[in-house]
Amino acid sequence: MVIKNLALALIVTAVAPLCAAQTVLRSEPLVLAPYQIAFVEKTGCPAGKVLKVTGAIRGLDRKRVCVVLSAERASFATANASGSTADSAR
Repeated sequence: MVIKNLALALIVTAVAPLCAAQTVLRSEPLVLAPYQIAFVEKTGCPAGKVLKVTGAIRGLDRKRVCVVLSAERASFATANASGSTADSAR
């Protein structure tokens, strides 16, 4: 029983940081739910920063701001036409 608990704890500890990673998209998504956040690789932001886009309710503009995103928490992805993301080779 102790070995099972130890093994489970090791697995959870190994997987937890992967779940916390933020996906950085190459282009801003066309559809973004209200208050949903997307990180976009944008040339308009200074080096080391990404564009943080927050979805808004109907009639309001999206909020866009350049923020620092640590490398440990970011994974790069590209958005395809269907709106899903796929990891790119970097």
